[in-house]
Amino acid sequence: MLAYIVRRLAQMLPTMLGVVVLLFILFNWVGGDPAYLLAGKMANAESIANIRRQLGVDQPYWVQLGIFLRQIATLDFGLSWATGEPVGQIIGTRLGPSLTVLVPLTLLETALGIALALAIAFVRGSLTDRLVMVACTVGMSVSILVYIIVFQYQLAYKLGLFPVQGWGEHMGENLLRYASLPILIGLAVSIAPTLRLYRSFVLDEVGQDYVRTARAKGLGEGRVMWLHVLRNAAIPILTHVMASLPALLIGAFLLERFFGIPGIGREVILAVERSDFPVIKAITVYVALATMLVNLLTDLLYQALDPRVRLS
Repeated sequence: MLAYIVRRLAQMLPTMLGVVVLLFILFNWVGGDPAYLLAGKMANAESIANIRRQLGVDQPYWVQLGIFLRQIATLDFGLSWATGEPVGQIIGTRLGPSLTVLVPLTLLETALGIALALAIAFVRGSLTDRLVMVACTVGMSVSILVYIIVFQYQLAYKLGLFPVQGWGEHMGENLLRYASLPILIGLAVSIAPTLRLYRSFVLDEVGQDYVRTARAKGLGEGRVMWLHVLRNAAIPILTHVMASLPALLIGAFLLERFFGIPGIGREVILAVERSDFPVIKAITVYVALATMLVNLLTDLLYQALDPRVRLS
């Protein structure tokens, strides 16, 4: 097991190097000169040259790449070009609000998706099953912007059940007051595709020989579904949940933008609008690193759930 972990960690190095080189190329050869964007339309050549010197983009590419690699090795990405704050401080302060929304949303989505998938699989092929699948298809066809606008207008503006926007200083207040409606919207958007996917995982197991054997032994359908089917369906479910975790930090930017939540997704949008490359590259590197570590953790949990799997 230790040898496998060490080997996987070593395999991450060329992957991370590829991410770094691609990001560096996109910024320097595709993204344009940030000095022109930061200086404004009325800037002269001298002020643009000063900004380039302050940013360090006037140096040769190999020097800039070396600085980038050193920043990754030390996890110190310098100062934001737009605000002058340390990039690490910006990400640290934005991570908490994102997790306040995403952790409860992921837990509720997973628990509700599993429970509904088992219930629908229990009545598979019935009219209820078909109606639920039709409802899921309709729900998946509606844009998240429609959910946000309708829920904000009806529940926040008209009924006053939630604040339209805002964020406080205390985690309990944020979770119960400000994050409740974004979590509810995220759950409404994600439960349809989650239910369809988890239902397919469950139905794949229902037709297996061990299920027929369990029924032949006289076990009730509920016991078969919850104890035997769920145990094996948990493996692809776990893989799906773990694989989606890193992307959730960025994928929730619409919720954060519409509700004024100072999270990672909203910060990415602001950084792109400001051409704030230190923030963009830091978040990109962190997400890439988190993705690789989560994949490793998923493989380890996969083996824990199914000891027949041999990691190599």
